[in-house]
Parts: sequence; structure tokens; C-alpha cells
Amino acid sequence: MRLCHLDDLPDGQSRGFDPQGRGQDSLLLVRRGGQVHAWLDRCPHHGTPMAWRKDAYLNAAGDRIVCAAHGALFDIETGLCTLGPCLGDRLQALPITVHPSGEVHLADEALQETHP
Repeated sequence: MRLCHLDDLPDGQSRGFDPQGRGQDSLLLVRRGGQVHAWLDRCPHHGTPMAWRKDAYLNAAGDRIVCAAHGALFDIETGLCTLGPCLGDRLQALPITVHPSGEVHLADEALQETHP
């Protein structure tokens, strides 16, 4: 399933997506250079959504994903919680493909994971 084009996700930014059209973002992408990281939009602490407002998943420095509910910080590349109540837990990674054309696609089997 197509999520976006790289041009729609500026370097150093994050964006939420609702691939099943249920009215709430269920996954997030973070772009760092040519790399795009995809995570389930669910904090491992209590399963709450992560953003404090639409597409706002990063801390002020832009170097960590932050959970708005608990202030937990997560490494962008690994999803590892480095600070907060879920220290040592990880965000759930989702399989994506960035095509040479710049299109970012979510693997079809990952749709099940975005809304259990």
C-alpha cells in the first residue's frame, strides 16, 4: 500500500498515517536522509498513540521519537526506549519499501498490525 512520496516527508521530519481509514493515525514514518523508519503509532508503555498533535512525533531536537502521554524517548533507527517508563522496550517496526521512484509503500501484511 502506498503511503507517500519521499518529497512528502522532508528530511528530519515525521508524519502519521491512517492506512485503513479509521480516523486515527496508526503508524508513523520518520525520515533521516535517505532512510525512512516506520513504526506502529503505539507506545509500548500503555498502548497510547504517540503524537502530541498531528505529525508531531519528534522531540524539539528532532533526534528522538517522543511519547506525548509519558515523555518516553525512543531511538529513531531502532525504536528502543532510551528514557521513560518503558525503558528498554521498543516500538514495533513495520515493513516498508522505498522504491527508486521515491514512493514509500507499506507491506500489505503489515496492515493487520496497524489495527489489532
